[in-house]
Amino acid sequence: MGKTKQNGILHRLRRGIMCGALSCALALGMMLTMPGMGMTAKAADEETIEGIKYSLRNSISEASKSLQEIVKNRYVYQKALLDEVVYNILYQASEKPLKERINFRLLDQDIKAELMNNGINIPYHFTVTTQDGREVYRCPDYTGDGIEYTYSQVLFRNDPANKMGIVKIHFPDMSSYIYSSIRFMIPSVVFTLVLLVTFIFTIVVIFRQKRYSEIKNDFINNMTHELKTPIASISLAAQMLNDKSVTKSEKMMEHLGGVINDETKRLRFLVEKVLQMSMFDKKKAVFKKKELDLNEMVENTAKSFSLRVEHTGGKIYTKIEAIDSTMYVDEMHFQNVIFNLMDNAVKYRKMDKPLDVYLRTWNDDEHLYLSIRDTGLGIKKENLKKIFDKFYRVHTGNVHDAKGFGLGLAYVHKVVDLHDGEIKVESEYGKGTTFTIKLPVIKG
Repeated sequence: MGKTKQNGILHRLRRGIMCGALSCALALGMMLTMPGMGMTAKAADEETIEGIKYSLRNSISEASKSLQEIVKNRYVYQKALLDEVVYNILYQASEKPLKERINFRLLDQDIKAELMNNGINIPYHFTVTTQDGREVYRCPDYTGDGIEYTYSQVLFRNDPANKMGIVKIHFPDMSSYIYSSIRFMIPSVVFTLVLLVTFIFTIVVIFRQKRYSEIKNDFINNMTHELKTPIASISLAAQMLNDKSVTKSEKMMEHLGGVINDETKRLRFLVEKVLQMSMFDKKKAVFKKKELDLNEMVENTAKSFSLRVEHTGGKIYTKIEAIDSTMYVDEMHFQNVIFNLMDNAVKYRKMDKPLDVYLRTWNDDEHLYLSIRDTGLGIKKENLKKIFDKFYRVHTGNVHDAKGFGLGLAYVHKVVDLHDGEIKVESEYGKGTTFTIKLPVIKG
């Protein structure tokens, strides 16, 4: 406003000066046109006109500067006066108590409106306190429920710190509000979880079925390979017996009979092993348990296997340290356990090196132990967890020197487990394997 007024005054002043200058110019023109005036008077008049113009310009410039100074001083004075009035109003307002400065009804309406604008339509309670915690106002329906969900906001933040107020709002039904907000999502989440579990279960079943299919194919291939040899031997012996062109001496007849008998026993053993595992799966196996001496059984097994181990250039070493060596087991099945472990040691040996087998027995107050350690090929770490699975065989490439169905260690684990025992395996590939059987001690 001050600047607009200043511009108006300057405009009027310039207009008056211009009118005066025009009047002077007209008077001079009239004087020049009067008769009897010579060239000398004319030149003097021109100098007079120039002087008047110069004086007018100086007068306008000084008047403009003077007017600007006056307007500027008036603006500064009015601004200072306005600032003083505003500061006085604010100071006087901050001197009033919060109860007089705040319209609590309007504050309640403003809070409700802001909550509604943000999509929050739940009951709330609020209080107004001073900076030092003194309560100034509390809403009429105030309760302490949900006070843990309290939100604070400063009032009059431009006032001195001791003059500020704080409004505190809390929501008694916050938990139910949160639940109602996500309630519609619960069916979707449950359905998603069901789909996820179903998908994972389907993937697991597919991979398990694939694994079982591979195991089944391996078992069929192994069984076919195992049964072919005795069948071929029996068939060849029968052909020689039926061939009339072949001279059949007593020694030859005895040899052919022995071949047929040995291969028949081998076939029966293979079939019985499959049947035994089938019986264990159906829980129809019956044990004929009795008290036996572990030390004696180990020594007998070592003698029967000594020829096979010595054939590789190695030897069986026994270390009998068990004092309470009595155990309560089924003789046939437990003997098969030791036999299978010894048989595996011979099967999975290093073909270019002699095999050494170490048998050891010992006991403590609660358990009786048997360990069978060999210096064979050993087992890789990734295969150790699977060797007791039914039909599982450690892969040896396309070489079928190690014969079997993959049932031996599964049978061993099952028999030891049914005798309330434990079996553990430790192996280092390229150095050998150690099987340790733990059985409960029979105390007299």
